[in-house]
Order: sequence, then C-alpha cells, then structure tokens
Amino acid sequence: MKQLGRLGWLVFGVLWLGCDRRVEPYIPPEQEPPPPSHPVRIPGLEPPAPRERQLAIPASGSSIHGTVRLAPGVQAPATGVLFIIARAQGGGPPLAVKRLPVGPFPLRFQVGPADVMLKGRPFEGPIALSARIDRDGDPLTREPDNLVAESAAALEPGARGAELVLKPLRR
Repeated sequence: MKQLGRLGWLVFGVLWLGCDRRVEPYIPPEQEPPPPSHPVRIPGLEPPAPRERQLAIPASGSSIHGTVRLAPGVQAPATGVLFIIARAQGGGPPLAVKRLPVGPFPLRFQVGPADVMLKGRPFEGPIALSARIDRDGDPLTREPDNLVAESAAALEPGARGAELVLKPLRR
C-alpha cells in the first residue's frame, strides 16, 4: 500500500512538472493594445507573388452567324428546344452551345465566345457546327424523331452565312 501511495505521488509530480504551461493573464477587450500599423512579415513565409493569368479573350466580332432551315417536307415539333452546338473539328466536347426555343424557320443564329461552355476557353477554329431539336429539352437524350443538322464544312470564328438544314435522325 505504501508503494502504491509513493507511485501515486510520483505520477502526480511528473504530471505537474510536465504540464508547465505559460499562461498569459487575461486582458479584457477594452484594454487590448491596438494592432500594429504595419503588416508583420516573417522571412520565408511571404505570400507568393500573384501569377499573371492570361486568359484567351476572343475578339468581340468572332461569332459565327448563320441560318437554320427545315428540309423540304419536314415539320418542326410544336414543343422542344433547338440546340446549336459548336465543336472543334475532329470531335470532342462542345466548345460552345446556344439553346433557343423552336421558332419560325428559317431562324437566324449567332454562336460565339459568349456561349462557350468553359469560361476562359478560347473560341477558335476550325469549328464544326451542328443543330438539333430535342423534344424534351434535355441535351443528353436522343430520340429517333429528333431533327438534326451538321455544317457541310468546318468554319472559322467570324464566319457568316453558315447553313444548317434540319432533317430527321435515322438510325
């Protein structure tokens, strides 16, 4: 029992000596000293210099202008959404997309830097244009009765007179 008591005192002493914290006295907020007038700089911990971000900002006149028409004998659905899609020639994700209501045809359109999917991505060519009327308005679904069109040739930004002729999608 004596050894247990001595062991307890020994543990208490070690903990008391090991827990020596320097606790500063409490200072009420009204007695707080004012913050320093200049920023504190610690050598080696300076914030990194801001990087110069050079985003490709296309010229304002670089939109592609054109017309969407219906193929002879084709009727446009009463409901749906017309998507004008610009992709880099050769495929890949859409560069720019314009979402328009199905309207009276022929319909004039303009797709350009304002319609880019990822802001900061340059709108540069050659660009393949396509159009699609989607009845449910969801760009991820494809129905066999959707009307589709593709540009005959690749276009450069600033092109005028692009023609897209909508016809039924046949699989």
